[in-house]
Amino acid sequence: MALPITLPPPPPGGPQLPPVPEDGMLLHIGGKARTPGWTVYDIEAAPHVDILGDCADMSAIPDASCAVVYASHVFEHLGYDRDLPRCLAECLRILKPGGRLLSSVPDLDVLCRLFVDKNSTFEDRYVIMKVMFGGRTTPHDIHHVGLSLDLMGSFLRAAGFSGGYRVAEFGLFDDSSSLRYYGVPVSLNLVSVKS
Repeated sequence: MALPITLPPPPPGGPQLPPVPEDGMLLHIGGKARTPGWTVYDIEAAPHVDILGDCADMSAIPDASCAVVYASHVFEHLGYDRDLPRCLAECLRILKPGGRLLSSVPDLDVLCRLFVDKNSTFEDRYVIMKVMFGGRTTPHDIHHVGLSLDLMGSFLRAAGFSGGYRVAEFGLFDDSSSLRYYGVPVSLNLVSVKS
């Protein structure tokens, strides 16, 4: 069975990675709509949510059962001291060997540069601040950690991911992974691999 999605390839000359498993669940953590072939996992109940739960404890999902785990603008909502490391360890646990974690977080490096840019107005800085700290529209819409490439890479390595690469966009869902401000992409999009 072929995957019903196309994953962004590694950059030319990039890492040699194992093939993506052809079978296994496609898990969308924090998905906002039902999408054919994907199982939606979320902490808030909604008609499109298949599995209700906290992503720091995905014990409802068996070991090595997922080919792909997708999480766009989810990890910044977790505490860096406990919940983020636990969530990444859970992602590793539920992925099959060769499985991919597709993650997108607000890129703290980019947001900081935009915030202090001499051309940023008060209104610009207010919007950027909300991207940094969360929209606070629900009790879970609060950001507890800022992540840059080096910080996110450190968390992923500590969880046991063996390799990966950065991509401009995933193009799988209409979500924050493609968010731009004044034409500048503000998301850090990473493909991480389980050996």
